[in-house]
Amino acid sequence: MTFKNSQELLILCKDMPISEVMIRREIFISNKTREQVFEAMRHAYKIMQAAIGSSLTDNLVSMGGLIGGEAKKIYNRRDNSVCGDIMSRAIAYAMGVLEVNTSMGLIVAAPTAGASGVIPGVFTALQQTKDLSEIEMTTALFNAGAIGYLIMRNATVSGAEGGCQAEVGTASAMAASAVVELMGGSPEACLCAASTAISNILGMVCDPIGGLVEVPCQKRNAMGASNALISAEIALANITNHIPFDEIVDVMYKVGRSIPYELRETALGGLASAPSACNLCKSCSS
Repeated sequence: MTFKNSQELLILCKDMPISEVMIRREIFISNKTREQVFEAMRHAYKIMQAAIGSSLTDNLVSMGGLIGGEAKKIYNRRDNSVCGDIMSRAIAYAMGVLEVNTSMGLIVAAPTAGASGVIPGVFTALQQTKDLSEIEMTTALFNAGAIGYLIMRNATVSGAEGGCQAEVGTASAMAASAVVELMGGSPEACLCAASTAISNILGMVCDPIGGLVEVPCQKRNAMGASNALISAEIALANITNHIPFDEIVDVMYKVGRSIPYELRETALGGLASAPSACNLCKSCSS
């Protein structure tokens, strides 16, 4: 059982959710048992949760010295947050995972290290506020994996090739689709949420200061988490997306390839070229 695009995926989803299709695909291509496949995903989710915990308890400082401690500041504001509980948790957790990543801690690249905070942030915030089980969250990760697989197969998740839209945009789409399934939405609604998430970030450049996945990457993970929740809410309200998922993925790829190379993870343009950024680079190397 496998699929090459969203149309083939929806045919397989006639009698099952996206997560179940992806589980069966993993069993088919890996020649492992259902229990082995599920346990591997459960392990990945535990790593995600551990990274969040570390960001809220440890004193983390990134290798470049540009970030560290931001997650705690956001988390400690949740009672007075203008974003509400679930959103404030999601952005704090997403930012925290980037602190763990940039301080050489253990994370799950989902789909990349630079976008590794989005899915853990959204998933953990949703589990805590909606009282969802670990089994439900692990199952939803397979849904997210299906979206990531389709984008990797038909486009790219590399910032160097497609800009930040390919990294944080993909992570946001993966999370959005999974949230919709967790909240009882249909496979079609999942793909609608994923489509909206990508279109909301279409064209975003990749311009890390000093070539380090720290600034503005950390805050863009927070934005990606917020975008995922917004896109899921839109889909759950039965608001359709006028452009099909496969077409949006194709558009994202074409847009990414047309972005000047200075704005694709080279640290030669965008925010990375600002005078203040150049001054920060000097302190990073000292």
